[in-house]
Amino acid sequence: MNKKIAFATCVQLGLSCIEEIYRIGGRLNLLITLNDGKAKNKSGRVYLDEIADRENVPLLKINNINDSEVLNTLKKHEIDWLFIIGWSQIAKKEVLKTPNKGCIGMHPTLLPVGRGRASIPWAIIKGLKHTGVTMFKLDEGVDTGEIIGQSVIEINNTMTATDLYEKVDRMHVELISRHWQDIVNDKLILTKQDELKATEWSGRKPEDGELLRTMTMDEADKLVRAVTHPYPGAFYKDGDKVIRIWSAKVNAKQGEFKLSDGYLIPIDFKIEE
Repeated sequence: MNKKIAFATCVQLGLSCIEEIYRIGGRLNLLITLNDGKAKNKSGRVYLDEIADRENVPLLKINNINDSEVLNTLKKHEIDWLFIIGWSQIAKKEVLKTPNKGCIGMHPTLLPVGRGRASIPWAIIKGLKHTGVTMFKLDEGVDTGEIIGQSVIEINNTMTATDLYEKVDRMHVELISRHWQDIVNDKLILTKQDELKATEWSGRKPEDGELLRTMTMDEADKLVRAVTHPYPGAFYKDGDKVIRIWSAKVNAKQGEFKLSDGYLIPIDFKIEE
């Protein structure tokens, strides 16, 4: 018997995954999203009313994933697996334990490397040659659950956060498509993460995008590429002005902003006063 699946999301990434499920002939038994008035300004915010109506699937709108109405509705629909994708609230133990099989999440690194936050900027800043997306069973730890599957993304020395963000989105959809039949037919093979290889990346704030004159050309180039759209952008201060940079190039001999071994030349930028 096919497993009963619920999906919680409030962003375009999650909706793309839901659309893929129906594209490949799958179906969902319950959709969960935020109440319409919540997180209106969240990047990529979407509403699930249209697809819920189109596919005739129940839609639960909530304030928090840990609310009792979520637990009760999961039990009512006898949900086996709950996808939680693009959801900023942390699901607590009660939510994780309510579906018969558990909860499934995604993380934009090749776990156990890069647990934590700001995965896309860090992959570029650290100069990684490749990263990826991991589908895994959620547990009470931070990105520590058993792995369902992974997809690798190659990173070159010109890739920006915008580029990587788009590739990460596509990999989410690819992983859904690849593992859907195993999920609904109860044929998943779960692999424990190797704790000896685990690393944790810290969160980043907008002020972490400040360019410093002590940086090398390589460091400045990586920072600009790492925090461009959809992130707040790299910047440097010029008196009372802030120069916000979305793209730039470096030059060993001349440019606008002096670095330890050369110069940074802004290409796409704006002046904030």
